[in-house]
Amino acid sequence: MKVLVCDSISPRAVERMRQACLEVDVNDKITPEELLQVIGGYDGMVVRSRTKVRKPVLDAAKNLKVIVRGGVGVDNIDVDYAQAKGVKILNTPGASTHAVAELTIGYLFAMARPIVQSTISLREGLWEKSKFEGVELAGKVLGVIGMGRIGNAVAQRAAALGMLVLGYDSRTVGTAPYMHMVELDELLAKSDFLSLHIPLTESSHHMINAEFIAKMKKGVRIVDCARGGVIDEDALYDAITSGQVAAAALDVFENEPLSDRKLFELPQVIGSPHIGAATKEATARIGDEVADLLIAFNKEAC
Repeated sequence: MKVLVCDSISPRAVERMRQACLEVDVNDKITPEELLQVIGGYDGMVVRSRTKVRKPVLDAAKNLKVIVRGGVGVDNIDVDYAQAKGVKILNTPGASTHAVAELTIGYLFAMARPIVQSTISLREGLWEKSKFEGVELAGKVLGVIGMGRIGNAVAQRAAALGMLVLGYDSRTVGTAPYMHMVELDELLAKSDFLSLHIPLTESSHHMINAEFIAKMKKGVRIVDCARGGVIDEDALYDAITSGQVAAAALDVFENEPLSDRKLFELPQVIGSPHIGAATKEATARIGDEVADLLIAFNKEAC
């Protein structure tokens, strides 16, 4: 089976696949135009978040049998269209849990205590001690929307910091020792901090819009390490400038790479270029799971 690796995975994973008699080509800088030209010669492909597998790619992929997404979501793949063409979609949902959860917790700290802003101030030669008074996480309410693997990992870590954790998930009921499951409106009204852990779907696109934000507690701080497009970025900008939202920390954006930098004109906004899963440990786990999936798929196909 011939496999094209379109986004970076660990060299160890590539070597494991080659040792299992898979023919693996790595081109983790491939452009959309180049992908259209070459994908017809491959039986499988590996992507992470950078490469988009839309209908034109799938139409050009005459021999494609499987796509492995290294990571949680598959919103960068036209899944229904691929499956209709007989292409199997696999992913590695658990491999990046710790990495994304820890980045989320880091952002909670960075919004509570303006670490980024005070660092910038020092680099500018200033000493603005009185300007950077923060708040404590202990005793604050964290609302977690989306209680899958990552949402639960964030809830556990936040509870250990002394936060009261409220969880909401349209698919989940019940509770856990470290949090309370509540209705969405209650979560929004009570949360001092809000963390999003939901996939991007038709129903969740711009879920965090002006109407939604108006239901939140005034001065809420929002972190999104899940998917770009869940937040209406224009509505968030307006909410920050009005004071309804005190701060935001964003690892994901509706258009990536980021083109509209309006939000980052606001000192209350901090962010990163979709690095949620970018740890050495997560990269190794993702690579191992990708290799396991493709090796097993190849055995089944044979």
